[in-house]
Amino acid sequence: MPKLPRDLSGAELIQVLKKFGYSATRQSGSHIRLTCLKPKEHHITIPLHDPLRIGTLASILADVAQAHSLSREMLLGMLFE
Repeated sequence: MPKLPRDLSGAELIQVLKKFGYSATRQSGSHIRLTCLKPKEHHITIPLHDPLRIGTLASILADVAQAHSLSREMLLGMLFE
């Protein structure tokens, strides 16, 4: 089972999520809102922290996995391997 990266920044996560069709739609301070239109419209907010706290990262990835009907393990494999 792939582990969550411990030293990932918000900017790096945004780059990785582009693989799933996410793009920045707005920014408020140090937080960027990403939107993906497929399979259905989904919005997620990423803090531009370096590094992201592990709980924050886990929550974001769980939300992305649910929106794309994937297990967390499948999503981690697709993003970080």
